[in-house]
Amino acid sequence: MTRGRPVGSNIRQNIVEILYFLKKAHGYKIFKIYRELFPKTSQRVIYYHLKKGSDLDEFKVSEVKKETGDYSWGDKAEKIYYSLGKNARPKVPKEVHDYFAKKKIEKATKT
Repeated sequence: MTRGRPVGSNIRQNIVEILYFLKKAHGYKIFKIYRELFPKTSQRVIYYHLKKGSDLDEFKVSEVKKETGDYSWGDKAEKIYYSLGKNARPKVPKEVHDYFAKKKIEKATKT
């Protein structure tokens, strides 16, 4: 038996599923969707797993944008956009699929 923590993570796998549907998104958008699907999580753990997943090539940084706006911390924000990396293995669980199917229907009925 190997020592240490296992490499896999349910949280990282759920982020893979979300990015499978979004194709590309910044960390806060991923967090907001993750929170709707799995309410008992923190923003910090999502950002941790985005970084860890980037190190393991499950995610890749597709672009970094510096945006200006009226934020509580100032007038600039740096948004890091992630997409799936070469080691990502999406499984598409039912709750994630249903969430995005529902969002697609809601979007279609608004227009």
